Amino acid sequence: MGRAVVAMVAVVVALAGCASSAPSRASAPSSTPSSAPAPVTAPPVPAADEPPVVALAPAFTSTISPITLELADRMRASWRPGCPVPLEDLRYVTVTYRDFAGAAVQGELVVHADAAEDVVTVFHALFDASYPVRSLRLVDDFGASDDASMAADNTSAFNCRAITGGTGWSEHAYGRAIDLNPVENPYVLGGSVAPDAGREFADRPDAPGVIHADDEVVRAFASVGWQWGGDWASPTDYQHFSPSGR
Repeated sequence: MGRAVVAMVAVVVALAGCASSAPSRASAPSSTPSSAPAPVTAPPVPAADEPPVVALAPAFTSTISPITLELADRMRASWRPGCPVPLEDLRYVTVTYRDFAGAAVQGELVVHADAAEDVVTVFHALFDASYPVRSLRLVDDFGASDDASMAADNTSAFNCRAITGGTGWSEHAYGRAIDLNPVENPYVLGGSVAPDAGREFADRPDAPGVIHADDEVVRAFASVGWQWGGDWASPTDYQHFSPSGR
């Protein structure tokens, strides 16, 4: 009986030793820690195309207004008591024109009140046709000298003066005449050309600013009933337009 107990104890001890040397199934297997995944970045949204920049063509503008006291003071050279038209019958007109570089420029002239709307109509047509104008200033800026204004290639209208080479009132003295680009369109009488710089244009070359029969300039003035001095036999006044034809 004692031996059996001893043997049983030996078996139990042996089994306990075996159990302690066997790997434990409850322990978790070891593993190498991995790095965190890189964040996902959405692709950039393409920017919307900018709308194209459209360059707007310059617009023609005009004004018609009475002669103010300030303007009357400026016109002391071109108007004086005794002129055939009182100041209240004249109008100050501004119009947009294209210069010889094609730029839009604001110009000015004084005309008779009954011619103001027609003048605006004509210059609007010239602007649309891209006809170039060298200068458009009151003749007073040249001391009311027709010669000085022509030499500067200035387009002008009202000027209380006599007709060229005569004593009667010019149509300019009534505000019913316009001299357009006088250098390119000179006054020709025989071998005399005015202004002097207009000599190279006396034979009417096909050049910017030169007026030819039935071109857009002549047609623009004809549309409001104005006649061209280029149709005169002698003298031939290529720069001159007036409703009377004088």
